[in-house]
Amino acid sequence: IREKILHLTSEEIPHAIGVNVDRMIKEDEDRVRIEATIYVERDSQKGIVIGKGGKKLKEVGKRARQDIERLLGSKVYLELWVKVQKDWRNKVNFIRQMGYLEDRD
Repeated sequence: IREKILHLTSEEIPHAIGVNVDRMIKEDEDRVRIEATIYVERDSQKGIVIGKGGKKLKEVGKRARQDIERLLGSKVYLELWVKVQKDWRNKVNFIRQMGYLEDRD
């Protein structure tokens, strides 16, 4: 998902984008449902990711879904949300929650 955003946006937002897979459910033998949240740091970045009339986000979803289907070998229903989480890259607990940082116990 993040890779597709980076390819489809020419603006300088790559490092401000994080993706968290909230749920992944196998609905039946040949279909998987994936719900993911795309995090950005500012409202302006949210607009860039969504695009005019949602076109950019729709294209991101389509391309990501196609790649995931090839990877999993089954149909995928991909649901994406874009949320603003100000300064998320500097919040260790948030980064850990997204799975970008391992717990050190």
